[in-house]
Amino acid sequence: QVQLVESGGGSVQAGGSLRLSCAASGNIYSSGCMGWFRQAPGKEREGVATIRRGSGTRYWTYYADSVKGRFTISQDNAKNTVSLEINSLKSEDTAMYYCAAAVLCFTPLEQREFGYWGQGTQVTVSA
Repeated sequence: QVQLVESGGGSVQAGGSLRLSCAASGNIYSSGCMGWFRQAPGKEREGVATIRRGSGTRYWTYYADSVKGRFTISQDNAKNTVSLEINSLKSEDTAMYYCAAAVLCFTPLEQREFGYWGQGTQVTVSA
């Protein structure tokens, strides 16, 4: 079992920045993939960024096209956290953001790959 708790959401103006954090506990070392997803009102949940553990200390990152260049995902194994740095926020980034974990992920931005989910943290961007 893996428990995930998100934090760092809030209300910001367009163009601003936020840093979301996900604190993981439990059997986190079985989680080869950690991802961030979001769900806007009336829309389906979508993957925005995933970090996948490779061989040794190598990690791979994946981003949705809509966030490339603005979002950065990172993992701190010493602190058992996964962060999402969000820059140049747009109104369309307004959503509930969820942290998720998976043992393996062959399609890193697909939610069906992820079995563990946090409760979410709200990000609201005003014009």
